[in-house]
This record gives sequence, C-alpha cells and structure tokens, in this order.
Amino acid sequence: MENLMLLSGSCKVTTTLLLTILGSARCLPLDDDDSVCTAEELAKYSIVFTGKWSQVAFPKQYPLYRPPAQWSPLLGVVHSSDYNMWGKDEFASNGMRDFAERGETWTVMKEIEAAGEKIQSVHGIFSAPAISSGTGQTSADFEVHSRHPLVSFAVRIVPSPDWFVGIDSLNLCEKDHWTEQISVELSPYDAGTDSGFTFSSPNFATIPQEPVTEITCSSPSHPANSFYYPKLKNLPPIARVTMIKLKRSKLGFPIPQPNVTVIDNEIEDTISETPLDCETSLWSSWGLCRGTCGHLGTKSRTRYIHLHPANNGTPCPNLNEETDCEPDNCV
Repeated sequence: MENLMLLSGSCKVTTTLLLTILGSARCLPLDDDDSVCTAEELAKYSIVFTGKWSQVAFPKQYPLYRPPAQWSPLLGVVHSSDYNMWGKDEFASNGMRDFAERGETWTVMKEIEAAGEKIQSVHGIFSAPAISSGTGQTSADFEVHSRHPLVSFAVRIVPSPDWFVGIDSLNLCEKDHWTEQISVELSPYDAGTDSGFTFSSPNFATIPQEPVTEITCSSPSHPANSFYYPKLKNLPPIARVTMIKLKRSKLGFPIPQPNVTVIDNEIEDTISETPLDCETSLWSSWGLCRGTCGHLGTKSRTRYIHLHPANNGTPCPNLNEETDCEPDNCV
C-alpha cells in the first residue's frame, strides 16, 4: 500500500510539472515568420509587360515572316505558396507544355482552377493581350490577397519550339505592407518538352521530358541554337515586366493612374547592338584541275554563307579559293 501511495504521489508531481512547462511554453514569444503577410487584406496592381525582342538585340535567325517575331497573350495567377504554375529546374505540367509549345491555355487554366478548388491556394487568374511584334507593350490589372501574395505568369515566345518568359512566385507582400513598384528584366526559358534549336524548328518532342531551364548565350551549347552568341557574357534581356500598386480612394476604389502602360517605355533602352559574326559552311571538295598539258593548271573549291553578319560583326571571308595543280588526264 505504501508503494502505491508513493507511486500515486509521484504521478501527481509529474503531471503538475508537465502542466507548468506547457503553460510557460504558451507564453514564450514566437519567432517572426517572414512568410506571413500582415499587410492590408487586398491590394490592386497594374502589370505592364514590355517586349524587347528586336533584331538589333537578337539578330541571329530573327523571325521576319511566317510568322514574324511576336508574343502570346500573358497568362498570370495570384496564389499562395501551396501552388506552383511553373519553376526553373522543375518539370513543366501538361498545361504549361501546351502553353509553351502552342499557346493553348485551356489545360493550364483547368490545372489552376483544380488547385484553387482543392487546396484554396489560388486567389485569381489574369491575362493581358498578345503583342503582334517582338517589341511593344501589353498590360492588365490584378488583385492580391494577404493570404495569396504571390504572382506567377508566362508569355510564350512566338515562333519557338517551347520557349517562354515569365516569373515564378514573386512575393509582393513585404511583411506589413505591399510593394509599391517592382521591375524585373526577363530571360528566355525552355520548357523542356520540345527539342527544337531554332525559332522555326518543326515539332520534335523531348523524350524523356526535361526540366525547365534558362536559355543563355552559351546554353544550349550548339551553333544552330537561335540564342547562341558565344562571344557574349550574357544575353540582353528579351523582355521586362513592371508591377505598380494602384492607389485607392477613401471609399476603397482605385484611383485612375494615367500613363501606367507607358512607364519604362524605353523598349530599346541601354541595349547595345549585339554583334553577329558571319557563319559559313565547310569548304566543298576540290574541283577538277583545269589547264593544258605540260603547264600548271588550277582547281577551285567553294563555301556558302550560313549567316550574314550584323551589327558590326566579323564580315564574311572569301567564298571561293583556287590553287595550282597538275592537269588531269594528260597524255
């Protein structure tokens, strides 16, 4: 009996101790979580997409017709960290594959809607009109929410195998306030679903599928690649996006902001001409030696131009070459 009483007393002490520890733990200050947005619940933004895909900046194989250089409509989504539209070094979804290859939006929009319904990770979808040339601007408005402060979007490069530009999960909330304005220079990405090297390559599916990768002046490292500029350190930006927080009146309505769509409208700004060196084929084999018997004759070979030089690039060398030889079939 004595042992049972001691055990019972011991259990009471342990229980009291545990309650005391748990009680104190509830009073301990928690570390600030940078991912929690405490800004006002809603904010409205204008997004301005500027195409900077010019023949001066990107002279190699620049598409001039059938179709000429242009941009698809912009497709964007406002979401939480539970959703991912696309990501560098990740595999593109079926919807992103259809969008990057053909500009089709139905599948990716179904994916976004499904994510929104299943885990409430999506606040809204927005879009902006296409741009019918490589340079130009398009814009749209969208709304962010304190529980959905991230913005992602994509714009297809037209024509291209599966190339696009965009932003993955940009957080517009800075703890207790929304970002007033942000501008980002954009580089091209390869969706990893088509193996074409040039803007006008025929459809050639990548099997197995590869992750989304950034296209650079040296990657893919192949002379046929339309973005291959081995003499450059970095590709010039092919586009820019600017997001501007719209001010609200005391009644909560957005205040009209004139000229929002022309902000940073320096499409050719600070981009120097990208030099493009002449590229030629290999020499053909030597032709027949022509001449009279007993005298030296001549034979020739030729090559042709793959790419004409542009923007003060290295000019083309001679396309014909001759050398002395002994005439053929002399008797």
